[in-house]
Amino acid sequence: MNTALRRLASITMVMFLVLLVGTTYVQYVSASSLNNDPRNVRTLYREYGKPRGPIIVGGEVVAQSTPVDDPYGYQRSYLQPELYSSVTGFYSVVNGGWGLERSANDLLTGSADSLFWQRVQDLITGAQPQGSSVELTIDPAAQQAALDALGGQQGAVVAIEPSTGRILAMVSTPGYDPNTLSTHDTAAANAAYQELLGAEGNPLSNKAVQENYPPGSTFKLVTAAAALESGKYTPESMLAAPRLYTLPGTSTTLPNFGGSSCGTNDQTTLADAIRISCNTALAGLGADLGDDAIREQAEKFGFDDASLAIPTTVARSTYPTDPNVAQTALSAIGQESVRSSPLQMAMVASAIANDGELMTPYLIDTVRTADLDVISQTDPSSYSQAVSPDTAQQLTDMMLSVVQSGSGTAAQIGGVQVAGKTGTAQTGVDGESPHAWFTGFAPADNPQVAVAAIVLNGGDTGSEATGGRVAAPIARAVMEAVINQ
Repeated sequence: MNTALRRLASITMVMFLVLLVGTTYVQYVSASSLNNDPRNVRTLYREYGKPRGPIIVGGEVVAQSTPVDDPYGYQRSYLQPELYSSVTGFYSVVNGGWGLERSANDLLTGSADSLFWQRVQDLITGAQPQGSSVELTIDPAAQQAALDALGGQQGAVVAIEPSTGRILAMVSTPGYDPNTLSTHDTAAANAAYQELLGAEGNPLSNKAVQENYPPGSTFKLVTAAAALESGKYTPESMLAAPRLYTLPGTSTTLPNFGGSSCGTNDQTTLADAIRISCNTALAGLGADLGDDAIREQAEKFGFDDASLAIPTTVARSTYPTDPNVAQTALSAIGQESVRSSPLQMAMVASAIANDGELMTPYLIDTVRTADLDVISQTDPSSYSQAVSPDTAQQLTDMMLSVVQSGSGTAAQIGGVQVAGKTGTAQTGVDGESPHAWFTGFAPADNPQVAVAAIVLNGGDTGSEATGGRVAAPIARAVMEAVINQ
């Protein structure tokens, strides 16, 4: 009997121990995550029971909380939803937060550490707690120009102020109406979400920062930068530029656009190779430089950085880790497994525009309390010295020639010097039309805006698309909108 009692006592003690550990884990270890889980109805009631801070662009509210007569108390509403959906995202009682509504949630709800003393003050005075207002760097004119220029095509545009890193425009098409997701009618909100998930063009995905694509010939700027930084090449260096380039170690040949050679006697200068976007010259240059040199240069521009956030999470742009020589040659022209977000290519152009210094891109300018007191203001910060000032000037001169007399003439702006680079990127999927790219900046002698534009699968032009024909006019419209203010 004593043995049985001891066993029962031991089992009971183990059960109590398991219960104690489990309770401790739930109450202390998991408390924060459980409390902040968007599926937690009490969390939703708590958050919706007080005004969520507004999101402001150019002094105008684009997202706000309005009082409603239901258990939640307030409902999120979006003004000009199609124009700013790629920036604001949405906040939903059913599907949680997305975009800036998610990444800046602690500021918008007033739960950020920086708002601690404001919460203490509200507690003492009895004032109703409110979220902070978040003022963005977006330029309304540039944002509108980007949306209008993209039209009904699937694609994205990012514009950056080179000297600061301020994001002036961020548009992804097709967009969507966040108001259909923020409704408190849970059945309607869920139906709208499911419809968007299955919609053509994946509207919920912010193609400007959350997706990456083969950058095509826009990546030739990175390869040219690596060559110039090596000290072994100048813009006048002669490169082999045959009609066909046989990838090292293979029998596969790489053609130029149009199938011709790029210069007299199958040779051209580095500057002219960039101007006319010569595949064979840049692929051969990439093979000579080697993958380490190109990767190191790409990383200085921001490639392979998984931590970048604006504060919205940014998809990592990638350069292959261990390519063979043939793969390095293809990577040098932005193909193989090189992938870039539109933000990343705007960062490349921005660094070149800013004497080689890449500024960290950011979307939130100022955070204020409900009483308009400034809580925080973003100070521009340097991300890296991507290239030397001399290299930046040499690249700028090459990019000027691209727009003046090369593949990017459609980006020309009367009376303004525009520097740019086109790209027409094969997707690697049989039967798919290429992506059309353009990246550049203006004015070249006093840069105010750097931009990257992509139109997926050629847009309305389809298989006939080129970056110069399709994407360059979109970038031009955005640059004009910034310059003409």
